[in-house]
Amino acid sequence: MTADRDLLAAQRAVIDALDEEFVGLLARRLAVVEEVIGIKHANGIPALLPERVDEVIEHVRAHARTVGAPEDLAEQLYREIIGWTIRYEEGKLRA
Repeated sequence: MTADRDLLAAQRAVIDALDEEFVGLLARRLAVVEEVIGIKHANGIPALLPERVDEVIEHVRAHARTVGAPEDLAEQLYREIIGWTIRYEEGKLRA
């Protein structure tokens, strides 16, 4: 039983490290979004561009398929990220 607990703890540590990488990537993504907001503001471009949303979702699903990740999970996560980002951009563009 102790060996199983040790193995479980080790796997959880791997998941925790991956989660930290994921959050770091979110921070890097947001830094790029800040630059995008400046470009959109300067050019009168709205936060929501439906064709771009479709493009990102298509790309994410294709990449998930390539790496063996569940496409529906990737899409669901990215729709949440995109929705949050659009709301964030809208707030910044209104300010």
